[in-house]
Amino acid sequence: MFNMGPGELIVILIILLLLFGAKRLPEIGRAMGKSLGEFKKGMSESKEEANNIDDDEGRKKNGKE
Repeated sequence: MFNMGPGELIVILIILLLLFGAKRLPEIGRAMGKSLGEFKKGMSESKEEANNIDDDEGRKKNGKE
């Protein structure tokens, strides 16, 4: 995706450590993980809902409902 090597990741981690401190980094990581999980959950729910709507419309067109 970003094509970053281990050197770039270490520099980014050092910058984050300097900006937020050692205490805040685990909190920030947890919050980001929860946010990403909720985002993925919402995306899968919206895909399921879209599939259900498509299925319902297909049945109506075929006269099955």
